[in-house]
Amino acid sequence: MAQSKEEFLEQFGGDYGYPDAPRGIDELRAADFKRLEGMVFLDHAGATLYSEAQMADVAKDLMSNVYGNPHSQSDSSMATSDLITSMRHQVLKFFNASPRDYKCIFTSGATAALKLVGECFPWSRDSCYMYTMENHNSVLGIREYALSKGATVSAVDVEEFVDPSKNHGSDSLFKISKRSTQRRGDDVLLHNYQNGSLTAISGNNINLFAFPSECNFSGHKFNLSLVKLIKEGKFISTTSQQQGSWMVLIDAAKGCTTEPLNLTVYSADFVVCSFYKIFGYPTGLGALIVKNEAAGLLNKTYFGGGTVAASIADIDFVQKRKSIEQVLEDGTISFLSISSLRYGFKIIDTLTISAIARHTASLATYVRKKMMDLKHSNEKNVCIIYGQEASKVKDLKMGPTITFNLKREDGTWFGYREVEKLASLSGIHLRTGCFCNPGACAKYLGLSHSDLVSNFEAGHVCWDDNDIINGRPTGAVRISFGYMSTYEDAEEFLKFLQSSFVSKAVGLNNGYMVNMDTLNLGDDWSEQAISDIRLKSITIYPVKSCQGFSVQGWPLTTGGLKYDREWLLQGSGGEILTQKKVPELSSIRTLIDLELGKLFLESPRCKDKLQISVIENLTHLSAEADVYGQRYEVQTYGDTINSWFSDAIGRPCTFMRCSSSKYRSCTINGRRDRLCRDTRSKLNFVNEGQLLLVSEESISELNSRLSSGNGNGKQRVFVDAMRFRPNIVVSGSTPYDEDNWKRLKIGVYGRMQPLSNDQPISELRTGDQIKRTTGNFSII
Repeated sequence: MAQSKEEFLEQFGGDYGYPDAPRGIDELRAADFKRLEGMVFLDHAGATLYSEAQMADVAKDLMSNVYGNPHSQSDSSMATSDLITSMRHQVLKFFNASPRDYKCIFTSGATAALKLVGECFPWSRDSCYMYTMENHNSVLGIREYALSKGATVSAVDVEEFVDPSKNHGSDSLFKISKRSTQRRGDDVLLHNYQNGSLTAISGNNINLFAFPSECNFSGHKFNLSLVKLIKEGKFISTTSQQQGSWMVLIDAAKGCTTEPLNLTVYSADFVVCSFYKIFGYPTGLGALIVKNEAAGLLNKTYFGGGTVAASIADIDFVQKRKSIEQVLEDGTISFLSISSLRYGFKIIDTLTISAIARHTASLATYVRKKMMDLKHSNEKNVCIIYGQEASKVKDLKMGPTITFNLKREDGTWFGYREVEKLASLSGIHLRTGCFCNPGACAKYLGLSHSDLVSNFEAGHVCWDDNDIINGRPTGAVRISFGYMSTYEDAEEFLKFLQSSFVSKAVGLNNGYMVNMDTLNLGDDWSEQAISDIRLKSITIYPVKSCQGFSVQGWPLTTGGLKYDREWLLQGSGGEILTQKKVPELSSIRTLIDLELGKLFLESPRCKDKLQISVIENLTHLSAEADVYGQRYEVQTYGDTINSWFSDAIGRPCTFMRCSSSKYRSCTINGRRDRLCRDTRSKLNFVNEGQLLLVSEESISELNSRLSSGNGNGKQRVFVDAMRFRPNIVVSGSTPYDEDNWKRLKIGVYGRMQPLSNDQPISELRTGDQIKRTTGNFSII
């Protein structure tokens, strides 16, 4: 699969690497992005990276100049005001917008700019707010303002196709297909929205149409000819062609990173952007580019510092300023961040935005093609890429974004969180989920309303680990390239896909080829174990995120290993403390002596060891706690114990124990439409199931992959089994065989005899033989 860089440059050399700039990509990367050494950053659609030279310029500027609050007349204030004016013009120039026609309003980001439009737009009962399905949540959120004023709201699909009447085939037509109409209030008739067509019920109603210049989910670039067609009503509707008074809003937060709008040609009424998407710094700063005629229609209610010419405190008198920038910018704007914009634009101007577009497109085109060529040993595709394939336009423009899911050889899906976790182990930074774009996510993944509701009821929310429900993905994986991305980044990512997700045929002595994933593991429970699989180690983690301890044997209850993850620490703000938030937890050693009935704890930060009875009730207060969306009844301890833990981790915290009276149980489906755990079991503070099991063979195979993909003189990566914090480590199976085990029986010589509920049903011992079948996982 690998292609040499020389071959890549032969195909893309004219576009890749900034051949006409003072510095090429390799020199740029080495000089200004040294922190990326050993890392592959592929989430530029989320936030691109600032350069070291850029930040050096910012620091030098702030240390050399005095910038005062612009709401004054001092020399430092006037210098700030002049700089802000200059930056407004710089932003307008970036969008090729004349200051005579447009104004630049600084906001805290693209979301704040969209909120400002929604808040100030002249909605009425005759208005309609329409937006494409492929839109960020921040665009969808505008509908709350529209609906609250009685306006009609509708999401639409925009389909582009070539006009067959044009001989040159370059002109496109658009079909706008309406989804269901949304409106609040039964007393309001839907007379202004009939049969899916855009109609104006009165001469003075104003409607708004919103779409992204580039979809942040798929990378699909919308044809900006939509602006004129929407404003003039010259489009193909689902039923008829109608005229209407329409304004256009474009979310350019993603698209302008490689192709800013030319507002001289495509005169949208509102355009929003965030600058960290373009050149990494500053965050928390964006802009609303608003056409003068549209700005005059915005009706802002609130006034704050800087927005008024005069106001009187004890009577209803206020006179707002005439400048639209001052009217819409509440308080003191982020003038120091605004001053740093020039150093971001300096990079863009040096490289040129057209060269950035060509550079990033060359990488995305190359990787997209290579991903489509990836095949399993049975010739089935590994990658399902969303966006371009469904279009009826052959050369649909795509941004430097690739969103995809991965399939196994048997047609089942790899969960996107599984992909993300493996990518992290390989030093690859990417994004997973729906990227705050629910419409595009549902559209491309083929999820109906009932699917989405069902997924939510099954416990799936944004940013969680429920990546496969009922055998179908709930989100996707996204990679995206930025102006400092390199061929080496692309190649490392492709090697990662090849080594981690492409099945390989295994040669047998008789010359036949068979795939490892399809080997029959023997699911007849009456048969003897096919191979000598043994229990190698048992680890108990009494306190969530603290160290565990190894044992030779341990009682097994209906809730898993006795006392496993039965305690945790809660921060002063109610948050659950984990190693990710508090690394000091990893230094707390734990041990339970079953005969003494005590939990022993040690910390290098505490002089004395701590002893807590696990049998006697030493807790002080019964309460409920929310642990990652699940409600638990818990018991808390007194000041002495809480103080010890606070000293151990260096912050105030509360030590709590899961109560025996209210455990949670499994109610959702796991991957590939299998129950994620035994539904009869009750769980402590575990993330997913009663037990975490891994095989030595899987870890060994993972290390082989990491080593094979870790060339170029980089330090060898080695992953120990305990990095995954497993309760059980087994040996004697084939790599990843345990992913498909249905049931597990440890100790096949009659030693495991089930007892009554909530009592130990067995004892696990290292060295036990293991018997298993494929399918659901449980302990019997």
